Amino acid sequence: MHAQGLYDPANEHDACGVGFIAHIKGNKSHSIVEQGLLILKNLDHRGAVGADKLMGDGAGILIQVPDQYYREEMAKQGVTLPPPGEYGVGMVFLPKENASRIACEQEIERAVLAEGQVVLGWRNVPVDLDMPMSPTVRAKEPVIRQIFIGRGQDIMVTDALERKLYVIRKSSGHAIQALNLLHGKEFFVPSMSARTVVYKGLLLADQVGVYYKDLQDPRCISALALVHQRFSTNTFPEWPLAHPYRLIAHNGEINTVKGNFNWMRAREGVMKSAVLG
Repeated sequence: MHAQGLYDPANEHDACGVGFIAHIKGNKSHSIVEQGLLILKNLDHRGAVGADKLMGDGAGILIQVPDQYYREEMAKQGVTLPPPGEYGVGMVFLPKENASRIACEQEIERAVLAEGQVVLGWRNVPVDLDMPMSPTVRAKEPVIRQIFIGRGQDIMVTDALERKLYVIRKSSGHAIQALNLLHGKEFFVPSMSARTVVYKGLLLADQVGVYYKDLQDPRCISALALVHQRFSTNTFPEWPLAHPYRLIAHNGEINTVKGNFNWMRAREGVMKSAVLG
């Protein structure tokens, strides 16, 4: 392309696709989830696909915790969930290798107990294993499970539980990293919250709603949906790097990301918080 009129190829940029839908009155429905997935499908052009047409840069959706759905599913295991806002859901990517997976699960449970919270149970997230998938993507596919965490007696409001879940996620992640597990780098927590849950992966935009069977269930309802189709530029496509992230979904590079991490690490030793501990 050559410079012409107001167009200058030197300013050419490409970026991820981001979409959002919400019911203005906060009414939850499966329709919102379906419309979010439709938006995601229509953002397919914002992602990249290489020679392998079944391998993209990753896609995902963030929705509110579908309480009734999870409640009914966990009841099949004999687990009674507390009222909404009194428990959190952690979406966890785990190593396929059994010993590493068990070690990761144990560290998460240990962190939950250390923070005075309650391990209610685990759930295998149902996925479509028959869906056409790139061999490269399939080789990297994690075991995907959810952990349900009940609030401790010292937690009175959902905001306080959210802070506990943050500490649990961070402390368990550091502990797992310190174990130097053979497959430890396959561990990742896409979300851990009492309010929202993230379904994402190294998937094409139109695969997210097929791969995750939860998203197909009419009981899976939400008043909002945040979707993201990734266009990988300065990092390689990986399952954990798909968006949405736990709190944001952005459509451009953060070229200072390594510097940001290093600056934060340099300050971790002197940081204190009255609410995080």
